[in-house]
Amino acid sequence: MQEIVDLINKYGFPMVAAVGMAMLIRYVYLWATTEIKPVIGQANGTLIALIDRIRMLDNDLIRLNQKVETVMELRGKSIERERVQAEAEINRAAEKEEELPIGKRRATPQEIKDSAGDD
Repeated sequence: MQEIVDLINKYGFPMVAAVGMAMLIRYVYLWATTEIKPVIGQANGTLIALIDRIRMLDNDLIRLNQKVETVMELRGKSIERERVQAEAEINRAAEKEEELPIGKRRATPQEIKDSAGDD
């Protein structure tokens, strides 16, 4: 401590403060370049790898979504085709007045009233 007081008496406070600030700036610069910069470089590499993985997942999700939409569209067409076939079968049966098994025929209004239990 006496050394600092002697330096201040010999050169003055502004000069000693300027040298002290220069030493602090040098310490911070060396600390940032030797310890912080390598860590930031590693983090940057990890970040780039994660961004690449996210892009790959996004592309996979887009392809999967397109496949699901295609399947749903095709399934919707097959459901519509089944409905049209069932309707045609019911119409043919109605024209021929043949009795279809339960589940394949439409109920008559009287059957609907009877099943509802409202008299």
